[in-house]
Amino acid sequence: MESQHAAMQPQARRRSRNTLVIAVLAALIVICFLVSMNIGVIRLAPLDVLRTLFGMGTHKEHLILFDFRLPRIVISLLIGTGLAVSGCIMQGISRNALADPGILGINAGAGLVVMLFISFYPTTGAAPVFLLPILAWVGAGLTAALIFALSYKRHVGLSPTRLLLTGVAVAAGISAAMIVVTIRLSPEKYQFVATWLAGSIWGSNWSFVLALLPFLVVLLPFVFYKASVLNVLNLGDQTATGLGAPVQREQLLLLAAAVGLAGSCVAVSGGIGFIGLICPHLARRLVGSKHQLLLPASALTGSLLVIASDTVGRWIVQPSEIPTGIVVAVLGAPYFLYLLTRSKA
Repeated sequence: MESQHAAMQPQARRRSRNTLVIAVLAALIVICFLVSMNIGVIRLAPLDVLRTLFGMGTHKEHLILFDFRLPRIVISLLIGTGLAVSGCIMQGISRNALADPGILGINAGAGLVVMLFISFYPTTGAAPVFLLPILAWVGAGLTAALIFALSYKRHVGLSPTRLLLTGVAVAAGISAAMIVVTIRLSPEKYQFVATWLAGSIWGSNWSFVLALLPFLVVLLPFVFYKASVLNVLNLGDQTATGLGAPVQREQLLLLAAAVGLAGSCVAVSGGIGFIGLICPHLARRLVGSKHQLLLPASALTGSLLVIASDTVGRWIVQPSEIPTGIVVAVLGAPYFLYLLTRSKA
C-alpha cells in the first residue's frame, strides 16, 4: 500500500501542475483579450469598454468595439488555435520536430489559391468571404498530397528528414509562382497581397468569423478525439502497426484535419508562420508529450501568441500597425534556429 501511495504522488503532482499550466494560459488569454479591447488608434478606457459591453456605451464606442475590435480579437484566437493544433498534428504523424504547416509549404499552397482568387475576383461581398476558406483548404490539400506523395517510401513510411526537405522545396516553388502572380496585379491589389503575405489579419469582421468557425467546430473535436491515436503513431509505424492501429488510414485522416485547420486559417490571416512550430514545442515543455494534454495546451498557447502579437502590432507604431505575422516571426525565427541547432547537435 505504501509503495502504491508513493507511486501515485508524482502522478498527482503532475496532474496538479498540468491543471495549473492550463489555468495560467487561459488567464493570460483573458488578460490579453481585455487589453486588446483597449488598444487602438482611438483608445477606450476599461470602464468605457465595460459600459459598452453592457449596452450603455455611445454609438461610436459600440461601433469601435463590436464592429472592429471584437471580430479581430476573436479571429486572432481562432487562428492561433487552428494553426497551433495543425502543427501539433503534423509533428505527431511525421515524428518530425520541425514539421509545421508554414515550413512544409502547406500554408503557401493555401495562399497561392487565395491569391489567384483575389487577383481575378473582388473580395467584397458575402459569397467570396465564405468561399475563401474552402479554396484555401483545396490549395493546402493539393500541396499536402504532393509533399506526402514525394516523401512516402513503400515499406518505410514517412521519413522525417525527407518530409522536411520536400516541404521546403515545394514551398520554394510555390513562393516563386506567387511572385509571378503578383506581376499581373493592379497597384491596389498588389498592396493588399503584400500586406496579406506579411501575415496581416485582414478579415476582421464577423463574416470572416462565421466563415472560419465551422472548420474549427468540426475539426478540433475530431482531433482531440484522436489524441490517443497520435500517441500510438508517435511510437513509429512498425510499433503502431503491431499494436493494431491502421497507420496509413489514421495518418491520412489526421493529415486532412491538419490541412483543413491550416488552410482555413491562412485564408483569413495571410502568411502567419511559426505558430504551428513554436506552440507545440512550448506546450510539450509545459505539459509533456501526451496528446490528451498537448493538443489543448498547444491550442491555448497558439491563441495567446497570436492575440498578444496582434495587440503589440497594433500598439507599438500607432496610428500605423505592424502585421501580426512580422511580430510572430520576430519571436519565431530565433526559436526555429534554436531547434535547428538542437537537431544538429
